[in-house]
Amino acid sequence: MRTDRCLFCDRAIDHCHGTLIVHAGNTTECTERDCVDLDHARHTFVIDCGDLAGGCACAEPNIAMREGA
Repeated sequence: MRTDRCLFCDRAIDHCHGTLIVHAGNTTECTERDCVDLDHARHTFVIDCGDLAGGCACAEPNIAMREGA
């Protein structure tokens, strides 16, 4: 049975419901507009910006380097 309750919320554990996006140079951003702490441990979902639909401008040089190698 599926529930819409979050166990982390119920247990008052510090966390974020957004997805952490890791960019080139290890800069990060979160899809949750109100997220103020970009620590990996607070996010269940962490992705590389190159995995974003449509890609990411900072990942494009890396793709070009891999294709030319």
